[in-house]
Order: sequence, then C-alpha cells, then structure tokens
Amino acid sequence: MANQRMLGFVHTAQRMPDKRPASERREDFAEIYARFSDERANEQANRCSQCGVPFCQVHCPVSNNIPDWLKLTAEGRLEEAYEVSQATNNFPEICGRICPQDRLCEGNCVIEQSTHGAVTIGSVEKYINDTAWDNGWVKPRKPARELGLSVGVIGAGPAGLAAAEELRAKGYEVHVYDRYDRMGGLLVYGIPGFKLEKNVVERRVQLLADAGVVFHPNFEVGRDATLPELRRRHVAVLVATGVYKARDIQAPGCGLGNIVPALEYLTTSNKVGLGDTVEAYADGSLNAAGKKVVVLGGGDTAMDCVRTAIRQGATSVKCLYRRDRKNMPGSQREVAHAEEEGVEFIWQAAPEGFTGDSVVTGVRAVRIHLGVADATGRQTPQVIEGSEFTVEADLVIKALGFEPEDLPAMFAEPELKVTRWGTLPIDFRSKMTNLDGVFAAGDIVRGASLVVWAIRDGRDAADAIHAYAQAKAETLVAQAAE
Repeated sequence: MANQRMLGFVHTAQRMPDKRPASERREDFAEIYARFSDERANEQANRCSQCGVPFCQVHCPVSNNIPDWLKLTAEGRLEEAYEVSQATNNFPEICGRICPQDRLCEGNCVIEQSTHGAVTIGSVEKYINDTAWDNGWVKPRKPARELGLSVGVIGAGPAGLAAAEELRAKGYEVHVYDRYDRMGGLLVYGIPGFKLEKNVVERRVQLLADAGVVFHPNFEVGRDATLPELRRRHVAVLVATGVYKARDIQAPGCGLGNIVPALEYLTTSNKVGLGDTVEAYADGSLNAAGKKVVVLGGGDTAMDCVRTAIRQGATSVKCLYRRDRKNMPGSQREVAHAEEEGVEFIWQAAPEGFTGDSVVTGVRAVRIHLGVADATGRQTPQVIEGSEFTVEADLVIKALGFEPEDLPAMFAEPELKVTRWGTLPIDFRSKMTNLDGVFAAGDIVRGASLVVWAIRDGRDAADAIHAYAQAKAETLVAQAAE
C-alpha cells in the first residue's frame, strides 16, 4: 500500500548513495559516489509524496517530470522511467551528477520543507540513466526523413550539443564547430573527473555522431572560417560558445609568476587525466603537487580548483572568499566535500595584493564585514580597517568568474551586436541575434550559469531555428512558384 501511495518518506530516512571516504578519494579523480543498488533506488524513489504541485519540477530549468520517473522507478519500471527522464533532458545522466540539486529540485522538494529530508532526486536520475546505458536502451535519435537543410553550431558545450541533437532529430544536417580537440566544452575540460568522469561525456558525443551530427574539432571561427562564411554555408547558425575569458584582479603583484586563471588550471588537469602530455603540468607551473595553494573565489569553479589541488598532492589548500558560507554562490554540498578532503576556507576575506619577487609567495588579504543588503538582497562586503594579513602561497588560482570574449572581432563579423557585458542580446521569442539567421544560446546569452540552463537554452534555440528554417523554406517555394 505504501508503494501505491508513495508515502515512503514517513518511515524511510533519506539516504544518499555510498560515498567513498575522503582519505581514499583524495588519491584519484574517480567519482566520489557509488551508484544506487536497485533496492536502494527503489526505496529512495518511493519516498516521493507525489505532491499536487511538484516544486522539484517547477524549479528544474528543463522541467523534468520528476514525480513520474520517481514513481516508475519505485515500481521497478526502469525503461519507462528512462523514457520519461530523457524526454525533457538531452544529458540526464550528466545532470544527475553535476546539477546543484541542493539549490534546484531537491532544495525545493516539499518533503525537504517538511523536515523529512529531500528525495535524492539527482542520485535516482543518475541510476535510471546509467542503467539505461548498461541495458542498451539509449539509442541515437535519427530523423524519420532528411529535410535537405543544414545548420551550423559554434561551440560543442552543453547548449550546442543539446541543440545539435534536437535539430538532427528533426532532420537537419548539423555541423558542430569547436576550437578544442575534443567535443563537450566545459563538460570535458572544465569539470573535474571526480564530479563527471569523462567516458560519460564521450559516450554522449559518440551517440550524436552515430545519429549523424558532423563534428569539426580544432576549428576556430574567424581563423578557419568567418561567421559570414558560415552563414552562407548554412540556413542558420547557432552561437553557443559559452564564456571563457577569466575575470581578473587588478592588485599589486598580480603579474607575478604562479598566479593562474582557474580554467587554464582545470583544463590542464583534465587533459592529463585524459592521457595527454601537457608541458605546463610536467614542468610544475600548472601542477599543485608539493605546493601551498590559495584559490580566490567562492563559486563552483573555485570548488573544482580546491578539490583538484588536493588530488594533485598540494601540501595545503586554502580558499579565500569575501562573503560567508551562507552567501556563497557555489553548492553547499561541494563545500562540505571540500572540507572533508582537507580544504581550509577563509571566510569574509578579500585579496588586496600579492607578495614575492618574480614568483608569488603570499596573498595579502583583508577581513570583510558584511553590511546592509543591496538591491539583490545580498549583504555588501565592507573592508575592516587595519585587518590586513598574509596567506602563504606557492600557487594562486583565480576563480573569480568568466566573461565573454570579443566575438565580433573573433568571428570577423563587426555587425554582430553585443551587450555592454559582451554577451549576445537575442530576441527572446525567436532566439535570434541582430543578424538574420544567427541564433545564440547558453552562457553567451545569459552569462556564466549552470549546465542545465545551457541544455534548456539549446533545446529552445533548436525549436526557434526549426521555425525559422521552415518559414524560410516555404518563402523560397512560394517565390519559385511565382
């Protein structure tokens, strides 16, 4: 009876999948959580109360039908659960691993609000979709018929790949252009293996290739072809480049050696993990082994950096953040993992400069008092006079956020309009930029954000491109008839 009513939360406590001990996981880049057993997944899915207004779904950027696939999992109907899960999400097993569920679905679970502990939605999502891969249920989405039209996608990150899959399924010839040697964008080079093992991304990319998506690696728009050239080649072009330029800090000593941007550091680590030889890692400049590491910033990228440094064998890892724990933009779950692994957080501290002759030896910082809330509701950081202190450092990693690159210059298309922040303004109904047939999606539109939002944007852009291409094709047919 409990199974039918889905009242498992009354008598079953919340349980996460088994987590490897910190002492063990510090030694490698493997994922830290095991997979749910069939029995545990069934038990935890059965905790869902099937509430009338599913706030988990409301707060999911791709509007996953979470209560339905939890119910199907509780009933052991896993293939159906997979079908429901993948209907709204192009990369459900990736979202199950890396979404900040504590801020989205699980954080808004009705059972969580009633103090029973949220349903472990992300872990069940990962279980459903990994089971689907194991059983061969995941198939490439080949179109029923070819439309004879091609679309170009610039950027093989989550927004570009989600759009590519949707457009291919509709019957377009899809060409994806990416400047890196591997497809996946930040999924491959930005997110460390302990959160997302790279074979999970590789099999998704292979699935798209099997569906007929054509990938062009090591392809730089502006160098190998300009945006105007791509526009002539395709009926529509989607810009999904993400935002890669690191925000910098202007402070005395910022030009010293061993002060590096986060993405450069993470990309190097991921390349080494994938078997590449990277000179900057071999010579120690982008390798934390034996170093005192200080990471500046408090977002998810900062958490990736501190946890990577621990695994590379740093002698100490400290994270400097100007606000307190509850005001931190990164996932609280990630902070807890980092602390377990030996990271020290220095809250309410801001860097003011760096010491050293040619190479950094320390970070000069000041203590911060959080003042009254600003218009966004966050307390404004204020420097406490006379509170200066220095943190020793052999390697400083700047995880201060990301900004867009200068796309009009890069793409050799000065007509492409950008906002004052460098992002691409679009018509939110048509998803089009100021250039006819040029669309944009993901972080290049909304600024640095979550993978799940990029997936949503990519799916929406694919629908908009389809509507545009069909209207254009009808116009051409009408003109030919005249």
